[in-house]
Amino acid sequence: MRSATGSQATPPAPASRLDLHVHLAGNGRSGSGCRLRLQGWHRPLARFMLSQVGIPQQALDGDLDTLYLERLRELVRASSTPRAVLLAQEELYHADGRVMEGVGSLYVPNRYLLEVCRRCPEFLPGVSIHPARADAIEELEECAAQGAVLMKCLPNCHNIDCNDRRYTRFWERMAGLGLPLLANKRRLLLVLMHVVRDRPHVVEELRVDRPL
Repeated sequence: MRSATGSQATPPAPASRLDLHVHLAGNGRSGSGCRLRLQGWHRPLARFMLSQVGIPQQALDGDLDTLYLERLRELVRASSTPRAVLLAQEELYHADGRVMEGVGSLYVPNRYLLEVCRRCPEFLPGVSIHPARADAIEELEECAAQGAVLMKCLPNCHNIDCNDRRYTRFWERMAGLGLPLLANKRRLLLVLMHVVRDRPHVVEELRVDRPL
């Protein structure tokens, strides 16, 4: 297809095209509540990754919250996928609901994610909630009320046994709210999961045929 000037026009992206796996990140310098804990080889790796997407390496020690979000918006706007699900990152918890202190390299609170998505219409919120949290169901309901489109966790990293019966009510409520679960498996495959409603302690996988 050619434009009025005769040049080759780029066809518009289908309205339904959506990237389901885009990470929000930050270091909390803007008051976001994010935390970035880089130790050993993680720090040079993070600097390299920033440089590959056009963010100054010194942003790690500056206002990474703002610089990362601005660059992310530029990349999405310039891509053929006009919208993306932006992901929070939960704390790590013991199965009894206690936070695992001093572990985990990245924390992005749902509060910050939801605020970003309200300001930036190209993003949809993918919240992250550990089912062992004492307020897990309350947080899930609040996030759904504020427009969450899915719930994300990393069972192999977050210490979550999805078939632990202590979490049954959480999975039931998630299913009742119509929120899909986005999760990473040990072999780094992206999977979408849903709760089997008549057997809520069982989580079935709906595999997305795309390796990470």
